[in-house]
Amino acid sequence: MPTISQRGVEMPASPIRKLVPLANKAKEKGIKVYHLNIGQPDLPTPEVAMEAMRNIDRTVLEYSPSEGIRSFREKLVGYYAKFHIQVSADDIIITTGGSEAVFFSFMAALDPGDEIIVPEPAYANYMAFAISAGAVIKTVPSSIEEGFALPSVEKFEQLITPRTKAILICNPNNPTGYLYTQKEMNQLRDLVKKYDLFLFSDEVYREFCYTGAPYISAFHLKGIENNVVLVDSVSKRYSECGIRIGALVTKNEQIKTSVMKWCQARLSPPLIGQIIAEASLDTPEEYMLEVYNEYVERRKFLIDGLNRIPGCYSPIPMGAFYTVAKLPVDDADAFCAWCLSEFEYEGQTVMMAPASGFYTTPGLGKNEVRMAYVLKKEDLANALVVLEKALEAYPGRVL
Repeated sequence: MPTISQRGVEMPASPIRKLVPLANKAKEKGIKVYHLNIGQPDLPTPEVAMEAMRNIDRTVLEYSPSEGIRSFREKLVGYYAKFHIQVSADDIIITTGGSEAVFFSFMAALDPGDEIIVPEPAYANYMAFAISAGAVIKTVPSSIEEGFALPSVEKFEQLITPRTKAILICNPNNPTGYLYTQKEMNQLRDLVKKYDLFLFSDEVYREFCYTGAPYISAFHLKGIENNVVLVDSVSKRYSECGIRIGALVTKNEQIKTSVMKWCQARLSPPLIGQIIAEASLDTPEEYMLEVYNEYVERRKFLIDGLNRIPGCYSPIPMGAFYTVAKLPVDDADAFCAWCLSEFEYEGQTVMMAPASGFYTTPGLGKNEVRMAYVLKKEDLANALVVLEKALEAYPGRVL
């Protein structure tokens, strides 16, 4: 029998979705599962988006341009300007979700064997896209004890080799919720300039920043304009994960030319998704403020609740809608599986993402989980009760 590719062997399973079969079995038994494992907002999609979907008036659902519909890209220019990100429509390429933007960035910028430095824990699919491109992820660990702050410049420089081509950040961060400061972003800028690297910046959570400080985009960093490739998506800010619309934004002409070849090879991004996403740019500010305030309340509720459970600790995330929490268990992977397969409290259980899947350094994140506060507070309250009961009953609890 023929064997599969080595990259197929090395491709990591999603830490977010790998426990889905166990969750499905629990549901078949009638157990209520609280999904804290995945960043799928439960808040309604904006009405302007739903209206656009309901009122699509076309006789043919045709291919769109490979780079995306022009009117949508022009409208995005105004959206970015609100965040003091100055780009033109020609700097924006529409992709099939933010994931494709990351993948195309890697394919355009990296040769097999080239290295990307990524602070960890990091979004697990970055590793998958690097493997697909033949690139190598080099991770620089951040720690829960330091709130997942950016590691020191020295730690980055220890990893730089002649094959180092880029630094990749997610800001605000998935999975930790960390928000990089102006000082940290300036340190990254200086590294990028010193070693002439690309800076891939995943900024899909920019609407969700919970400090009074202004949001710092990679595009705000002076002197590296041609080094920056920004990744974006409408999935989170408009609760539109299913329409699969993202964007790759860069002023680097070589990257744009190269990315367009990949765009042409996959023909076009989703037409209907773009129609909905373009309409979403007219979402009233009231909607955005309500969503923001809801996440602020959920964040406080979840973090306060977690830190009241004996042995649990979570730093306060300053962005996105995730947190990484340390639990009093010997193996969070085993604990998360046990919660779904062997435990229930009053017909309920909880599903979390083991944090080990967001690290590449062996042994890190062993007693940590990522939680997404994308459920209403009533459900979060129940999930916290279930989690505390599960920890009390778990055979692998660490006292």
